[in-house]
Amino acid sequence: MSTTEPAAGSGNVLGEKDLKNLAIAEPAEVDSSSKASTTEDAKPVEESVPVPPTQSTGDPTKIPIAHPVAGAIPQTHATLTPEQEKKYNDLLDTVSAWTEVPIISDRNAKKEPITDDDRMWLTRECLLRYLRATKWSPIDAPKRLLATLTWRREYGVLGFTPEYISPEQETGKQVALGYDVEGRPCLYLDPSKQNTKPADRQLHHLVYMMDRVIDLMGPGQETLALVINFAGPSGGGNPSVTQGKQTLNILQNHYPERLGRALISKLPWFISTFFKLISPFIDPVTREKMKFSEPLTNHVPTEQLWTNYGGTHEFTYDHSVYWPALNELCKTRRNEMKARWEKAGKKVGENEAYLRGGDVPSVGSINAGKENQAPETTAPADSSAVA
Repeated sequence: MSTTEPAAGSGNVLGEKDLKNLAIAEPAEVDSSSKASTTEDAKPVEESVPVPPTQSTGDPTKIPIAHPVAGAIPQTHATLTPEQEKKYNDLLDTVSAWTEVPIISDRNAKKEPITDDDRMWLTRECLLRYLRATKWSPIDAPKRLLATLTWRREYGVLGFTPEYISPEQETGKQVALGYDVEGRPCLYLDPSKQNTKPADRQLHHLVYMMDRVIDLMGPGQETLALVINFAGPSGGGNPSVTQGKQTLNILQNHYPERLGRALISKLPWFISTFFKLISPFIDPVTREKMKFSEPLTNHVPTEQLWTNYGGTHEFTYDHSVYWPALNELCKTRRNEMKARWEKAGKKVGENEAYLRGGDVPSVGSINAGKENQAPETTAPADSSAVA
């Protein structure tokens, strides 16, 4: 949904290695079993995703990694039950009929017309994420979806430009780099590189980076991996419980079912205490995804794991190179998705795997195929048959 543009005039000339790593390869074919993405219990989908050249000896790279390693297989879910499919179809009918969105969350708030970006965001998988997050409630799911569309307006997400966020990012305290063993894009959070005091823009920064990491997801991927290292002092002070609750509220209410793994290491005692304080506000499913002090190589391929975290991918954060490269890569991905969505007829409930370049048909193509199927006929009974 974001329409942010990359920062202008803020990039050094990229080296040959950086250009190779940033090159956008042709989309990989996605196994047909990932078409549905209409799922409940996790199981792997056979999928091969292209990978940029492995880093060799030489200077460290300074840009994002464009694709997971070959063989990184995203997880999908079990096929929907008939009851779940009906609830999805009812929700699809509801959101497809929306023509306006409240601009703030107050009762009787002013409304504005729903946009193409809103409608493209309402994918099949998006609707299913909100259904799962609301325990398949036909009442709560549409309320939560509309609340997120309103929140993005009220919170000002579309105004979070690279230029506005750049001061928060200058030290590289959040870095989207590489993918885990199941093809989730990794977002590194390093509190020791905190360069600002607690303020709204710190949370705006996290929201902006969440959207950029979602941009980097490949076909069949719906979740991300957070890699959090608490080693070293925090330059801007440690997060308050209030900040922690605000962050959880945003992630759980407006990015449901997006966290695949949270890999947390080097916790000092006061951070452990902080997690205990906010633990009651973390839903049980999210808590299960949090892994403390486990070897990161168990979760991220060594060739895509930053050397600072025990891997072999040599990376140095240079804001003047990384920031424009990340924003340009994400802008390209968003433009490609929008072009596919428009080509397929601007359907609400479109397949995310199709939008991300997977070898799967659009929803319109699937529906057209069903309509063109000849109805089954029953052969007339043989009148000469003896009863």
